[in-house]
This record gives sequence, C-alpha cells and structure tokens, in this order.
Amino acid sequence: MPLQFTGSLQISKQLKAFQLSFIAMRLIYLFLLTVFSIAKASVPPSETFQYVNEGELGDYIVEYDGDYRVLPPFSAPFQLCFYNTTRNAYTLALRMGLTRSESLFRWVWEANRGNPVRENATLTFGSDGNLVLADADGRIAWQTNTANKGVTGFKVLPNGNMVLHDSEGNFIWQRFDYPTDTLLAGQSLRLGGATKLVSRASAINNSDGPYSLVMESKALVLYYKASNTPRPILYFNHEYWVNVRKGPLEYFKFDSTSEDDEGTAYGLNLEYQVANSSTGGTLQIGRPNYNSTLSFLRLTMDGNLKVTFTLFSRDSFWGSECQLPERCGKFGLCEDSQCVACPSPNGLLGWSKDCDVKKLSSCNEKDFTYYKLEGVDHFMTTYTRGNGIKQDDCGNKCTRDCKCLGYFYNQETSRCWMAYDLKTLTRVANSTHVAFIKAPKNSNLSFSF
Repeated sequence: MPLQFTGSLQISKQLKAFQLSFIAMRLIYLFLLTVFSIAKASVPPSETFQYVNEGELGDYIVEYDGDYRVLPPFSAPFQLCFYNTTRNAYTLALRMGLTRSESLFRWVWEANRGNPVRENATLTFGSDGNLVLADADGRIAWQTNTANKGVTGFKVLPNGNMVLHDSEGNFIWQRFDYPTDTLLAGQSLRLGGATKLVSRASAINNSDGPYSLVMESKALVLYYKASNTPRPILYFNHEYWVNVRKGPLEYFKFDSTSEDDEGTAYGLNLEYQVANSSTGGTLQIGRPNYNSTLSFLRLTMDGNLKVTFTLFSRDSFWGSECQLPERCGKFGLCEDSQCVACPSPNGLLGWSKDCDVKKLSSCNEKDFTYYKLEGVDHFMTTYTRGNGIKQDDCGNKCTRDCKCLGYFYNQETSRCWMAYDLKTLTRVANSTHVAFIKAPKNSNLSFSF
C-alpha cells in the first residue's frame, strides 16, 4: 500500500492560499494608499485664484478687432485674456504677442468657443485642483474636470502650453491636448487625444466653422461641411505629400527645429509617426532665416491651412487657392488663385461677391435644363473618386435628385460627381473635364474656357 501525504498537501494548499491572500491585501492597501494620497493632495491657498471679467479694456489691436481684458497668468509672449467680438459675449483665450513689438496680437487657443460668457464671469482655480470658467449666473461654461486628481499648481509655459500639474511636476491636464484651430510649435494631433482642428465661423461669429483638419487612420485630411451636402466633403488629402500604407497614425506634430549651431536657419516641419511601428517621417513646410519657435499652423476661416512664421509673415500650403471651397463665394470660377468670372447660362460674367446659381422654381424636370461648362473642376473632384458610371446615367441621377445643383464628369475616366453645393470651380486645360449646371428653362448654352 503506497504512502499517503494528505496532511502535507492540505497544509501546502493552505499556505499558498494565505500567500495569495496576503499579496491581494497588499495590492489593495497600496491602491487605497495611492487614492488617499491623491485625494489628500490639494492646491496651496497661495496658488488658488478667482479672476472676475470686469474693469478696463485693453488698448492694443488684437486679432478679429475684438475688445479684451488681460488676466494675470502670463509667460512671455503668452497671456490669458477674456475677449469678445460681439458685445457682452466673452471667450477665455490665450493671446500671443508682446506690446513692444507693436504687432497684431493673435488668439492661439480658446477655452469656450461657441459658448460665451458675460461681464462678471469668473475663472476659478480652487483647492480641489479644478479650473472652472463660470458665467455671472454661476452656469459652468468650461472646466478642466481635474477636481481631486492630485493637482497642486497651474502654469502658463513659455511655449504656449498651459498646464495643471501635481507636486512632482507631472502634467495632469494640458492645453496642448485641446487645440481649437491652431497648433503651436511642439503641438500635435494624436491618437487617443485631439485628432482635429476646426475653423472659426467668421471674424464676428466665434463658433465652429465649416472646415476641419482631421488626422485619420492613414492620412491627414481637410473637410468642408456644406449646408446642402449630408456629409463633409473631402477637399485635401496629405497623401499628396506622404503615403502611409499601414496605420493607424499615432501623431502628426507641427514643430520648429534649428538647422545650424548659430540659430540662423530654422526648419518648420510636420512630423508623423505610425503607432507601434518604426514608420514615420518629416515634411518640411518652411525654412525661415530666423528663430521660428513661436510660429503656428492654423486652419483659417476660409479653409486654408497656413503657417505664420512671425506675427505678420504667412505661407500657404496651397500651390493655388482655387482648391478652397469658398474662395470665390457661392458660385465662381477661379484661376491662379484669383476669382475671374461668374458662370451663367448666358456665358461668363464678371465676378463679384454676389455671384450665385440661378434659382429653380420647382424640381420638375420640365421646369429646368442644364448648361454645360468645359474645362472646369469642382473642389471635391481632386481628392474623391466619384462614381464610375456613364455620363447619361450621371445626368439622370442628378435630374432625379431635387437637391442636386449640377454634376461634374471626367470623360477620360468616366467618373461622375454630383454637387449639392457648387461654390468654387477651377479652370483647367483639359476640356474633357465638364460640368452641367441646373438652370431654369429658356437657356441651354454650352461654352468652354
């Protein structure tokens, strides 16, 4: 009969269970200790503040011709301010520029775009570590949501970042993670964070505009949100510069680097990196002969993507601004970045800001016809594939769709694009690029450029 060690096995199992239980209790203790330490951490009374939106307005010229009040948080050349472009509708924003440079101040970040506050609104940094913008009636317009997360201080940094940090200097929250329409040098769009910039509606209207710069899985793209088109229209794809075959992209960063030891030449770059990969690269977009570390990249109100080297000098990403959807208003012909004509059923008319398509009285196909344009492209035809169908089928599809204002057709590739918003057309040399625009009956002229 073999020997049995039942008692020893039971003791061994009990000992192992005790060890596992001890480890689990130890981990729970450390977790609770960490949570307690974070909860116990608080902002020293000397670091807390509350600023009220009241008092004298600033004297200098600022972007969008607004009124402003400066707040104490400052790190040259950046200062936190309240500003407005319409009466009693204020935005908390970060301003870039120095008074001694006698240059136009730029707004490089906004906390509460599209959600303005009034006179006597408050910006409060409390002992719990939360930064809160509240309207005069107490309504919270914006906050960092960092209460009881270990925040012990607030800083505006010399690079334009604004941070809430813990006792060891680690960032709990940073402004660089929440861009509006502007990236400063060193700032990025990144996977798991902010992936887009959105344009401003207008100089007066401080709300989101129709344009967006988006970091997608494999590309950096520009979209235009038209009023009549159900989905945003692609009007630029960075694959024109860089081909990312496998994604996802981890980040796209705008940066400035010195190219020599003397600091006489700087490179302005777009850097990109693919996640979990060694694939990445740098696209140089500017090379000014002076320190350009305070440059910024902005998606402008007209959908252009511009780099500002100094507070005055700019450079555009475009070879031609004809690719911008609203370059020539509601309906205009563009050539060499200039608006040159208004297409109409009766021929080319002189361009003006009032150029528009002829209104239809009904959707009944008996009440409208098409006039043909040769040698033109629509901004959407450059970066979208369109439908591979016959020209007659393309026309029939537009005719049956009441919202379709016209269609564009490439006779060489047999591809069709239906347009719900016309906006800017571009003159091209190839006469096989044609457009057919709806118009009230009585005219059916065809002309080329």
